[in-house]
Amino acid sequence: MHKISALLIAAMLVGSMSMYAQTERKCGSMEVLEQQLAADPDMANRMEAIERHTEQYMESGNHEHDRVVVTIPVVFHIIHNGDAVGTNENISDALIQAQLNQLNLDFRKLNSDASLIPSVFAGVAADAEVQFCLAQRTPSGAATTGINRLNQGQASWTMNQIESSLKPSTIWDRNKYLNLWTVIFGGGDAGTLGYAQFPGGSASTDGVVLLYSSVGSVASPNPAGGAYGKGRTATHEVGHWLNLRHIWGDATCGNDQVSDTPTHNTANYGCPAYPHYSTCTGSPVEMTMNYMDYTDDACMYMFTTGQKGRMQALFAAGGSRAGLATSDGCTAPGGGGGGTTCAIPSGLNATAITQTSATLNWGAVSGAGSYNVRARQVGTTTWSTGTATTTSSNFTGLTCNTSYEFQVEAVCSGGTSGFSASATFTTSSCTTPTCTDTFEANNSKSAAKNIPLNTLSTALISTSTDVDWYKFTLTSTQNNIRVTMSNLPFDYDFKLYRNNTLLATAQNGGTTNEVVIRNNTSTGTSNVYYIQVYGYNGAFSATQCYNLLVETSATAFRTGAETASAMELEPASFDVYPNPVTGIANIHLTPGANDEMVTISVYDVTGRMVMSQSRLNSKETSDVVLDMSQLSNGMYIIRLESSEAVLSRKVMLSK
Repeated sequence: MHKISALLIAAMLVGSMSMYAQTERKCGSMEVLEQQLAADPDMANRMEAIERHTEQYMESGNHEHDRVVVTIPVVFHIIHNGDAVGTNENISDALIQAQLNQLNLDFRKLNSDASLIPSVFAGVAADAEVQFCLAQRTPSGAATTGINRLNQGQASWTMNQIESSLKPSTIWDRNKYLNLWTVIFGGGDAGTLGYAQFPGGSASTDGVVLLYSSVGSVASPNPAGGAYGKGRTATHEVGHWLNLRHIWGDATCGNDQVSDTPTHNTANYGCPAYPHYSTCTGSPVEMTMNYMDYTDDACMYMFTTGQKGRMQALFAAGGSRAGLATSDGCTAPGGGGGGTTCAIPSGLNATAITQTSATLNWGAVSGAGSYNVRARQVGTTTWSTGTATTTSSNFTGLTCNTSYEFQVEAVCSGGTSGFSASATFTTSSCTTPTCTDTFEANNSKSAAKNIPLNTLSTALISTSTDVDWYKFTLTSTQNNIRVTMSNLPFDYDFKLYRNNTLLATAQNGGTTNEVVIRNNTSTGTSNVYYIQVYGYNGAFSATQCYNLLVETSATAFRTGAETASAMELEPASFDVYPNPVTGIANIHLTPGANDEMVTISVYDVTGRMVMSQSRLNSKETSDVVLDMSQLSNGMYIIRLESSEAVLSRKVMLSK
């Protein structure tokens, strides 16, 4: 399991300042972060806590489930120097609306250029399930258009001036709004396209700042923006605001904390020809079209599933931006029905989901007399339509284990609002697994239950504090042990004890099977073995069982003797070549000190195992050939598992 420390936050800053000498895209987010960390020593602790929350959210598996689409109210603070509306930095309402539209297209994977995503990355391209609306009420409850024009009597602004005075004097409640300022950058910051504050920063400066000429969209570009006038600077910076790092990790071959993005040498500029290879380990194809690279607006057009998970963690319970999910900033004050078109519904979600039906829900819209609802299976073109006078509607006649989407529009006396962006859900699995736990209560070592040997058992970790204890005794002839925990609903681990002595801890990340092998162990009634099973960081499932199997044998479970202290060396590393894999993956193992059986598995980006084989890692021979030619193009994780170690490598399959 990989833990994140405060040192990692500092490491993310390494090398970032060198980027600012570039004449192409220039993002100031890391520079501002560095200054904020220096001025506020406690900020690093807050950011570390956010990373721990994100890690727990990802490991819990919640990011793989259907969620409510989060709608964020946006206020555009248009900072100008007395120019008429629509001239110079006092940009037009049309450009602001175009920018909002582009944000919605990009974060919902509705952008037309998503069709350009290479097939090798198509499997990880994600709808972030985040959308945006122009605020309809101010923090005090007054009506607004979401456009706040401010003549500040200043022609240009440095980032220091923006942070020290402009933001604190104009910001709206950051727990209810995304504050977005447009300015002309000046002084030493001239040439900056924008910057954002990462989660964990001060409430008085939270938000995104954009160069005015970058505000626009692919469909309606800002004529003053050139290659950066199509609205993707806002997409990039809002990505930072939602806790995404630059894809190269702001260091040579750095880490962006996302598992499904390839390792990049550094930033890419312009429009790199595909495929553009990294010279980091394995030479993967770089994801130059990711919004968190530095390419031109026309050449960035995707987020990934891993990036989506990091963003969604902020809105989960305990997340640093969870308040935005319940903001009323998108709802107009008062009646709203006096001959005017009402607001677009938000807060869409599905409940009471079964194999064949679901209840569709949304937030009430002020002034709405009824709602039009439409729904369809994801990937199809025909909508099923209906109306409702309340904020919910039943959707029936569905197919099990199938994804659906729905949209809602409000109907007011002055007309309709237009349909909302889609919310999605998946019907229940076609078969409902049964789960029997016959061992409870076994929550302490003294209450450990005898587990049958060489027989698969099922049990539950039913609460965040539940711990399962088991015990068994070896016979004099069956004195080798293999303990396997499988079918894990979440990240479960276990420990193996002989009497009171801890022998081994199995703690793979995620839902990977846990295995411990002990050969030539002591026997006798005085040597009782105990297994303690627990959920990592309180992971649990009240309905899904895990499997536990204790096997004993008179012969060793692998070639080579294992002493009771289990001190043999695991393989130090392994290499995969070529990468990208064109069909056949060659795996070179570093030989261990003893001959040892290892398992080599291949997982897709959803965590599903697609290939697996076991082989002897001999002191003399250590090469493996994997035929991946039957798999679809995309990114995969190759994992090597021994009794004491789990190692992994990202590979790209491009046939």
